[in-house]
Amino acid sequence: MVHGDVTFHNAPSTPPPVPRQLLGAPVHFTDRVAELAELNEALVEHRRDGTRMFAVLSGPGGVGKTALALHWAHTTRDRFTDGQLYVDLAGFSGSEPVQPEDALGLFLRSLGVPSREVPVEITEQAALYRSLTADKKLLVLLDNAYSAAQVRPLSPSSPSSAVLVTSRNRLTGLVAEGARLVDVGPLGNVSAVRLLAKVVGKRRVDDDPERAAALVGMCGGLPIAVRVAAARLASRPKWSVQKVVTELSDERNRLSMLSAPELSVQTTFDLSYRALRPTAAALYRRLALHPGREFGASVAVSVLEKDATHALLEELVDGNLVESVGETRYRFHDLLRLHARNKANSEDDADERACAVRRMVEWYLSGAMAADLVVTPHRRRQIYRFLTPPEGVPEFPDRESALAWLEEERQNLISCGRVAEEHGWWELAWHLSDALWPLLLHHKHYRDRLEIDRRGVDAARRWRNRFAEADMLKRLGMVCTTVGRLEEAEEHLRASVAVAEEIGDQQGVADAEGALARLHVAGGRLAEAVELFERLVGTHRELGAWRSVGLTLIDLGRALTGLGRVDEALRALDEATARFRDLDPPDPYNRARVMVAQAAAHLRADDLPLVDRTAHGALEALKALGSKQGAAESHQLLAESAERQGNAEWAAEHWQQALRLYTEIGSSKADDIAQRLRADDPQPPAADG
Repeated sequence: MVHGDVTFHNAPSTPPPVPRQLLGAPVHFTDRVAELAELNEALVEHRRDGTRMFAVLSGPGGVGKTALALHWAHTTRDRFTDGQLYVDLAGFSGSEPVQPEDALGLFLRSLGVPSREVPVEITEQAALYRSLTADKKLLVLLDNAYSAAQVRPLSPSSPSSAVLVTSRNRLTGLVAEGARLVDVGPLGNVSAVRLLAKVVGKRRVDDDPERAAALVGMCGGLPIAVRVAAARLASRPKWSVQKVVTELSDERNRLSMLSAPELSVQTTFDLSYRALRPTAAALYRRLALHPGREFGASVAVSVLEKDATHALLEELVDGNLVESVGETRYRFHDLLRLHARNKANSEDDADERACAVRRMVEWYLSGAMAADLVVTPHRRRQIYRFLTPPEGVPEFPDRESALAWLEEERQNLISCGRVAEEHGWWELAWHLSDALWPLLLHHKHYRDRLEIDRRGVDAARRWRNRFAEADMLKRLGMVCTTVGRLEEAEEHLRASVAVAEEIGDQQGVADAEGALARLHVAGGRLAEAVELFERLVGTHRELGAWRSVGLTLIDLGRALTGLGRVDEALRALDEATARFRDLDPPDPYNRARVMVAQAAAHLRADDLPLVDRTAHGALEALKALGSKQGAAESHQLLAESAERQGNAEWAAEHWQQALRLYTEIGSSKADDIAQRLRADDPQPPAADG
């Protein structure tokens, strides 16, 4: 029996400490002005709207997402008076990602819930978490998330809170629910050099700025790579920047050289790679063998023989292993391409790699051939039999779309030709050179054309196809004529005539002789050119090659104009107009070329109103056809006509337009026009000092 009162004495309860779980602010954090501004904007926007801020920092491994998140979190932590929660969700650690219930348990305990009172079931955990955070101002940083499902239960419900997630995946499910996606890419060159200087010291970087720029360029602006390279330099004070540049110059060893204890580019990429499904991993490896820097979705999936879908490519994009650079264009980060190539070399045999490359190269050839048929349907072609019929090849409703595709894929097509040569696929290499003819005809690209035609000649000879050799020798001679290499041009054109005669190709002989006659014009031998053109008109008539008759009549009209025989020139050009008018399918480009030649003849006759009318018509037609060469010639004729009429303003405008177009196509005429404009606009004399 207890007599009297019973009194219980409890120690005063102590409230749990405010959680301050952020890792330390990164010491060498550099720039990221745009990304920080976007996060600040998101915070202000959500505060204004009375909603919780939710942002996902997404980018490839090693790009600096965590550093950016921590830097921003530390600069804004005073706004979140109830603390900061942090967890590494280990989404790409090589082991199992942290389960949401484990992370929730950590957060609940951090918010003062005794361990014994933390619910077992995740639904109860999440409900308690929402209740505890409903009125708090919390910053929650969820690092290295693998999926949206891993993140959702960890998001507090308070509109005064902010959630910041980092992930190598894009977590589009969260974006669909209102999260702001902030893409984190490599550092720019200036910022990467600044990061290098922070680690190794400003003096060593300033002593050799060019090598420092080269070093961060080899790192692709990836902060983890820059930091590893910088650590090598910082730990070896006697080393020059040049030494590390030399070490990294061998691409085969670059990834292994960019490794340090607990900081390895190779390991970082390996972990992302292991997270891929087998078919996506195969696509990743084989896409690294793509001949050019950028690629489209259809050619990307052509590298797999089966199970290839655009969804696989998007899986690589979502995993930040491939970067989307436009609505339909993709590319690798330089170091990721090296990583993927290394995986291809180690996991695919030589035949598998060659097959993947051939499928991509043939896909490009198929697209180029389709464009060629639309732009230049009349010319003679060789047949090519594809090993595997390409799928998803673009279709072109008109000349403009075909030329636009050829221009967009120009560098890839040139690279495909080089790759075909490296593999000894000579027939394929020649066809890649041949199929670029419409692009080179209309957009010129003379420097590219010299390389393309030289490789085409070599491929034809190794293929042992004499027709292909004669045709490409003619094209090489033509471009040499255009760029002023007249002796070399004559050598190639006479060789083309000889080969065509040897195989009995009368049309080939006539075409090469036509190019030889144009060489005579370029060399000022107009009388010889006229004689040869007149003979060739007869030859083409005998062969029934009516389009060739029209082309030769254009050349004849130009040469006769040069000799001052304007009436004869105009008669030849009138017949050319009739020939092109009767063609089926039509040839609008060469009909417009006839108009340019007619305008030149009218200028020689000093019939200036007719020059203006004809040249304006040609200009509009050639601009619509995308011919910069033809448009430049039209502007030049209009400029000369304006000068004769005393209209200096109009003349200057047309000269400037001609100069711009000739410069864009790399024509030697640009220098002549630039000199003329300088002579017409002398600089004022310097003032007396």
